[in-house]
Amino acid sequence: MKLLSVAIPCYNSAAYMRKAIESALSGGDQVEVLIIDDGSGKDDTLDIAKEYERRFPDRCRAIHQENGGHGEAVNTGLRNASGRYFKVLDSDDWLDKRSFQSVLERLSSFSEEKAPDLFICNFVYDKVGQKHKKVMSYRTAFPVDRLFSWKDVRHFMPGQYILMHSVIYRTEVLRGCGIRLPEHTFYVDNIYVYYPLPHANRLYYMDVNLYRYFIGREDQSVHEDVMIGRIDQQIRVTKLMLGYYELRKIEPKKLRSYMLSYLQIMMTISSILAIRSRNEENMEKKRELWSYVKKEDPWLYRRLRYNLFGMGVNMHTGLGNRLAELCYKVTQRFYGFN
Repeated sequence: MKLLSVAIPCYNSAAYMRKAIESALSGGDQVEVLIIDDGSGKDDTLDIAKEYERRFPDRCRAIHQENGGHGEAVNTGLRNASGRYFKVLDSDDWLDKRSFQSVLERLSSFSEEKAPDLFICNFVYDKVGQKHKKVMSYRTAFPVDRLFSWKDVRHFMPGQYILMHSVIYRTEVLRGCGIRLPEHTFYVDNIYVYYPLPHANRLYYMDVNLYRYFIGREDQSVHEDVMIGRIDQQIRVTKLMLGYYELRKIEPKKLRSYMLSYLQIMMTISSILAIRSRNEENMEKKRELWSYVKKEDPWLYRRLRYNLFGMGVNMHTGLGNRLAELCYKVTQRFYGFN
């Protein structure tokens, strides 16, 4: 068994995927690199994946699938993973090699009985044109360099969320909770992080900047104009997350509180995109989303609707718009989009 499986979903990624692959391979023999070609047809993505498989037959696998989207590529990676732990690396991002070695040393130090279900590191917003790269750190939220539970979690700062870039899950936790990401859907990385949380009892936070999250391509899914154009996808993912758990029954309380804050930001993003689109059809989709929550879970609706974010995006006055813009700035910090 490998220590860590790194799944790299690729779709027409030939121009930049080598950097991601090389960074994962820097982990050495204890790392399995799964390059999933998601039905690329416009470039040499599959050929590059096969090249690495030939060069590193014991460490690298090229897997081709019919186009199913990012989520299905992650599903494929998880099905094929042999590592004790599992991480997703997007093909335009990369891992810091020095931090990666430190993380692998730490992961290898855990016995099977003490293996963390969720291992968390910092990530860096590597935004084109910015000299100062913003680091998403979790020092204020988590104990450092020790196993802990949700009861030990401290305070999350505004805009401080656990994202796909932050996490390494124990593979059996992901398989055991039955996660399956929807096909042909954007923004499923939120589901990937959120859905397994109640199944992660042992946590560990290492204060290193492992993941470099590249931001700068105009066609990226987190570019604001692209997100507005895909608002239906954002709303679909939000509805799925709203329905996964009866949140008021989640224990411990700090886990419930964090999951609630995650849903708050998802509702805020969907609402802000509708407001900024200046499109009445999208505004109607926003209203329908809030009505959906109210009908399906009145307890959850009250907690999402009657807070700063919920009130800000549901006011139709100048003050409401200003509050909505404030919410938007918070979500910018969350996603780092343009």
